[in-house]
Amino acid sequence: MKILITGGAGYIGSVLIPVLLEKNFEITVLDNFLFNQPFLFRNNKLKLIKGDVRDIKLMDKIIKDGFDYIIPLAGLVGAPLCEKKPQEAKDVNETAAEYLCRHTDINTKIIVPTSNSGYGIGKKNVFCTEESPLNPISIYGVTKVNAEKLILSRGNSISLRLATVFGISERMRLDLLVNHFVYKALKFKKIEIFEGDFKRNYVSVKDVARVFLFCIENFEKLKNNIYNFGLEDVNLTKIELAKKIKEQIIDFKYILNNNQQDPDKRDYIVSNRKILKTGFKFENSIESGIKELIDKNIQNLDYYKCSNIN
Repeated sequence: MKILITGGAGYIGSVLIPVLLEKNFEITVLDNFLFNQPFLFRNNKLKLIKGDVRDIKLMDKIIKDGFDYIIPLAGLVGAPLCEKKPQEAKDVNETAAEYLCRHTDINTKIIVPTSNSGYGIGKKNVFCTEESPLNPISIYGVTKVNAEKLILSRGNSISLRLATVFGISERMRLDLLVNHFVYKALKFKKIEIFEGDFKRNYVSVKDVARVFLFCIENFEKLKNNIYNFGLEDVNLTKIELAKKIKEQIIDFKYILNNNQQDPDKRDYIVSNRKILKTGFKFENSIESGIKELIDKNIQNLDYYKCSNIN
């Protein structure tokens, strides 16, 4: 079975690739190495191409090889980076998805990661389900919502609306909220929190990798559907997240700043019952994720190099 992963050297791809190699899939990775990240995987079933999904001639050449599955991980990820580079965000996140819809054989199956940031600002105490109206409030959210519509309209596809991801990866990211809070707690022993009552859903990068394999192994049952993907019992405010971290880093202090606003206005709670009903089981809790971040001494990493802030 042949799989193309665009952006495969990124945060999620670096955890996903070993999972797929264990199953003996033939994997082609396309990545532009925007963040100069290392790529440590070597395997005779793995082909690495350095390039950009916006390079149509290159994409035409790659697609001609024919793939059973495509997992389009390439993207400008996160609201700050997309606000800084709006046209690039549209080209990479949205137009590249349109290319896949137009130029891939319909028998090629696509599993696309989108984002539950498309819910924007939800209603208080009302869970966002896959049927809830979308209200993206950032360029990032808009491009991911549009990409999802394009891919699903093609057919033979699955969309995973990922919660805010946390955990260790070879291509580490410290700007993701859990990772960011733990980094600050370890390195500075304190953090200032803006609008601490804003809620989000969370999920381990290890479980994200596992769900892609789950989708491959159960594609016919799952296809042409959207699935929220996060821990069902982990819809947390920023304050609640800080408290969970403090349980493991006792001398960590968080300071509430009620005089400034957070530019990221996302605030929602998410239901993940649909993916749970398929039989998928989460293996990684937020507590174990925090512990792993602590054990890996992430405070010693270079924050700039490990963040999507180029």
